[in-house]
Amino acid sequence: MADVKTVSDLAQLGAGFAIGLGAIGAGLGIGIATKGLMEGISRQPEIAGKAVAFFLMGAALSEACALYALFIAMKLVGMV
Repeated sequence: MADVKTVSDLAQLGAGFAIGLGAIGAGLGIGIATKGLMEGISRQPEIAGKAVAFFLMGAALSEACALYALFIAMKLVGMV
């Protein structure tokens, strides 16, 4: 049977992976979205206002995934 200390250590390791992968995913998502926004605006400058609105909605959804990862990490270490 697993020792309580070992389970706690593994939970903290899992929390580190959760927040790390969540942050990497959100960073990549926002980076790719920004690249697409800049390419779209450079091709058609007249759509800048509408494109920025869609970009902000997509960036918010990407950041929500990072916040979910933070919540899972906090849950694993027993802060929530």
